[in-house]
Formats: sequence, C-alpha cells, structure tokens
Amino acid sequence: MRTIEPNQVRPVWAEISASRLATNFRHTRAAAGMELLAVIKADAYGHGAELCAPILAGAGAAWLGVTSVEEGVRVKASLGMLPHFLMPRILVMCGVWNGEAAVAVEHGLTPVVWEEYQLRLLEEAARKRSLAPGSFAIHVEVDTGMARQGVLDLAAFAALLAEDSPLRIEGVMTHLGSTEEADSPLNHEQMHRFASQVSASKLHLDWVHAGNTSGVDAAQILTEIKSIAATCGAQPMARSGLAMYGYALPLTGDAEPHVHPALQPVMTWKTRVISLRDVPTGATVGYNATFTAPQPMRLALIPVGYADGLRRELSNRGHVLVHGQHAKIVGRVSMDLTILDVTNIPGAAIGDEVTLIGDGVPVEEQAALAGTIPYEILCGISDRVPRMVVE
Repeated sequence: MRTIEPNQVRPVWAEISASRLATNFRHTRAAAGMELLAVIKADAYGHGAELCAPILAGAGAAWLGVTSVEEGVRVKASLGMLPHFLMPRILVMCGVWNGEAAVAVEHGLTPVVWEEYQLRLLEEAARKRSLAPGSFAIHVEVDTGMARQGVLDLAAFAALLAEDSPLRIEGVMTHLGSTEEADSPLNHEQMHRFASQVSASKLHLDWVHAGNTSGVDAAQILTEIKSIAATCGAQPMARSGLAMYGYALPLTGDAEPHVHPALQPVMTWKTRVISLRDVPTGATVGYNATFTAPQPMRLALIPVGYADGLRRELSNRGHVLVHGQHAKIVGRVSMDLTILDVTNIPGAAIGDEVTLIGDGVPVEEQAALAGTIPYEILCGISDRVPRMVVE
C-alpha cells in the first residue's frame, strides 16, 4: 500500500474518509453492545491498514485484527507514540510460523493459535526473552464446524501448557460460517459447540469472542457470546471487518439489520480522463472488437485497468461516474486502460475526475457484475493505487 504525494503519481488514487471510518466503527460497536475488535487484516480490506489503524484507535478501538505478524508489526508502527491508554491490542488472527514467533513476542502482539507447534515456537521465543510464567497472552481458536483453523478439544490443548510456561491463554474464539443466513441452524450449532468446549476447559479467561459483521448485523449470536463469556468470568467481544469500511452482506431470513442501514462507504476510488475521441458508426472498440459503435459516439479513456483491480468482468457491463452521471464501460477492460461512453455527458473533457467506486458506484453492484462478493472487490484494488486520507 502506498500513500499519495500530489502531482507525483499517475491520476489513479483512492480517498479514505477518516470521519466515515470512525463513525462506522462507533455505530457497529454500539449495535454489538460489547467490545468490538476492528478487523484490519488484508491491508484493511484494501483500504490501507497503516492509514486506518490510527483512525480506529482514535475512535476508541481497543483491539485490531490483522492477518500476520508482519502486518501486525507495520500496524503497530503506524500507531506511533499513542499514549498507552489509547494503544489498541493487535490480534494476529492466522497463527505464527517459523521465525514469526520471536517477532510477535518482541513487538507484544497477541497471536491466535491452534496447533501445538505454534505453542512451542512462542514458548521458545518467550523463554529467550526471559518472560515470566504466564506473562505472554495468546488466544486459542476453537473449530466449531468450519474445518479450517481451530482446536477440536480446548481442554486437551490447554493442558499442553506447563505451569511455568511463559504463555497464558487469555482468550478463546471461534468463527462462524453462515452468519448472513440469520435463520441458519448452523450458527446456533456452532455456538453450542463453542459453549461446550469453553465449559469443559474450565479455563478462567479475559476474553471470549466470535462473529463478524453479519453476526453483529443480524444480532442472532450476540446474546450467546455474552452468555459464554459470563460462564468463565470473561468479557464478551464481537469482531467486525466489512462494516468498518461501509458494507454488510445482505441478510437472509427474518433478521432486521442492526448495522447496515447506517453504514457509509469509506473508500472513493478515482481517476481522470486522459484522452477523448469521436468515433463513427461501426467503429470497433478495444481488444477483440467486443463493442461496435451503433452510432457516432464520444469516447473517454481512463488510465486504469485490471492491473489496478478494475475487474475485467465489467467489460461492456459496468459503469463509472463522470460529472456525476453514469458513463458505461465499452469494450474490454484492459490491463492499464479502460474506455468509457461519454456521448451523453456534455462538457466531458480531459482532466475530468472519474469515480470508479464510491457514492453512486457501489461496490455491491460491481461485485454482482463480477459474480463475487464485496470483500474480493475491495481486497483486489492493487498496491499501485495509492491511498490518501481525507476529512
């Protein structure tokens, strides 16, 4: 992820609204009614983790979730010299690998673990730094039905830690596979398994957490998180990623969305018109002539393509905004260039600002055209698109 320096880059950039990001976080935390871990993994879903982390910390986020130790180190550095009472904890959500454990311990990150080798790597790293018994916090994930990451027997896993281990199981978590299906029995089955595992472990914990944006939006698991946390003297916590950036998946079933209606998209992806031309009836446009002008047309060229993350599936289907009006993509989206129909946009000129994603060009619409989900569209905006914070 690159930040932007005016007049030093080609005219393709993304603006990140600080006020919208902070508002989305506060709204989602209020809807959850408990502590909320703000997920900024995958470079904050394409928004720039190092830009978003300080904004979320300023909005009151006590926890930030990242993918890896490397991402966690960069995020912590971005927080600079925040006062200790404002410094969020950083949860490394996808475990540790060889060489990462020492870095996690050095930087005070909190890893999620579920394999014995992860425990041993972290124990070795903590002992090398002469950490006292129980002084380095970890969270353990419980697999409740996704067959992905997580332990199957929490009590047995906890027993792998000796009394003098420098590690301490501070929190336990699980992840649900169907939260956007509000009436799916799988959600409650998973939470029941989670409750059983926590109860059987007899652990005294500080944190119990589960869920995602859809889980908070539908609210169907929040009571269960609180109940499980109460049984082991822990604080309940929900997790949310997509809502931070202004989106939520549509809910199925009878659930009334608690979060989605108030969310505002944080990113506006922009470019500029770099060329204009008039073409006659019958002119072919782009690779393989997939578009033929049915009448005389005025075409605008923008310097963005699928190498930037503008999906090729939008060829001859998608649209962007020029002068606040829809301009259809004509011809194939190519690697670095895309052509727009501005025939009916009077005054379109070289240098005009073009909105690729933002108000009036929703990510959900592009995702539907591309046959995917908003997550993939956002995460697919490439590193060569610089990000800048506005507002």
